[in-house]
Amino acid sequence: TRFTIMAARLRMLTRGMAAVADAARPRRQVRFPRNNYEWYVQPSEFHPDEDVGSGDIAAGPEPSYQKVSTGYQTYTHATPFQCRLTENADDGVIQNLTVAYETWGQLDASKSNAILLHTGLSASSHAASHPANLNPGWWERFIGPGRAIDTNKFFVICCNVLGSCFGSSGPSSINPATDKEYAMGFPLVTVEDFVRSQFLVLDALGIRSLHAAVGSSLGGMQSLTAAALFPDRVRNMVSISSAARSHPTAIALRYMQRRILMADPHWRGGNYYGREFPYLGMKHAREIATIGYRSGPEWDQRFGRRRAQPDAAHSFCPEYLIETYLDYQGTQASHKYDPNSLLYISKAMDMFDISEGRGAVADAVREKIRCPALIIGVQSDILFPIDQQRELASGLKARADVPVMYYELDSIYGHDTFLIDVSSVGGAVKGFLECSW
Repeated sequence: TRFTIMAARLRMLTRGMAAVADAARPRRQVRFPRNNYEWYVQPSEFHPDEDVGSGDIAAGPEPSYQKVSTGYQTYTHATPFQCRLTENADDGVIQNLTVAYETWGQLDASKSNAILLHTGLSASSHAASHPANLNPGWWERFIGPGRAIDTNKFFVICCNVLGSCFGSSGPSSINPATDKEYAMGFPLVTVEDFVRSQFLVLDALGIRSLHAAVGSSLGGMQSLTAAALFPDRVRNMVSISSAARSHPTAIALRYMQRRILMADPHWRGGNYYGREFPYLGMKHAREIATIGYRSGPEWDQRFGRRRAQPDAAHSFCPEYLIETYLDYQGTQASHKYDPNSLLYISKAMDMFDISEGRGAVADAVREKIRCPALIIGVQSDILFPIDQQRELASGLKARADVPVMYYELDSIYGHDTFLIDVSSVGGAVKGFLECSW
């Protein structure tokens, strides 16, 4: 009938109008991170309009790192410095080598109470506060009167490593041949170069013999190298959460940090100085690094599977507390360190192998290290697995003529334990340094 036909046409018209309205309605999408390289990470992907540093991201102990631009002294070498690798930019020669350093305590009359403190990857020479820089240092609670490194007894020197951005020569330094930043024109540097440059500072200070070389992480690689290169000048050696050579897992983590950083279009082959800064590449590189610095047991206790906003819709943005923590750590680091320095120094760690050309690690350390040694390892360390510290201690103990102390800690804080656990790490260091062999 006519009524039936009209009703059918009306239904078709209604469906058509509904389809048009449905097409015009905005489609809901799953939220995702703002990985827009034109958007500066300021300060966080999780809360782009808030300072997450003022909040409490599942509060826990965190090391203190500062962007240091003042308060240090510098040593400038009078002649060109030849790096170990000669198949290198400028044949591995650094003109006007500069090393930034800071000191604490007093050098005694015989100049024999000096301790050379070696830094980790991203640390400056500012290990502790002093009148020229009152800000807390990265080992603030370990250095001072009566502390692990007692400045009433010892004169402490801490140098910023080559390749860094805190006063020592590095990719952000001015190349005298071009009057521009070195960038990727800076030579590849090695742990051996770090140590040799630091001993030039000791020479300038008139220090021929060290009471001890002390270091953690990359710093432990340096203290091992110092004892191996200068056996007549290093009387004691401390290596904390370090190794005789980098573990494949550590190499893999640092490799991915470098690849992610270099994938940022603002990196521009290292030539970003005075231009857009590769914030996102640096941020994400640091997020990967943080995974290696802490441990699963700590994160299980500290974050679990809790969400930052339990009632919010699920998305690809930082959602779980562990994700917001990584986001925060990456954001903070992206503003404090030069990306090219991260490339150079992380590569130096990967290349390090004290047993190179000597076969097994045990044979190499037994042959090269002739002074009393303290080795400290952490069972939850992912970056430098505990087996590497056991290997070091075992090799050193094979020498019956020198004392070797070994401590294995069950801390849940992973690799960062050396920055956090003042009682265990500091107590062991203090006991060793003040021991009379």
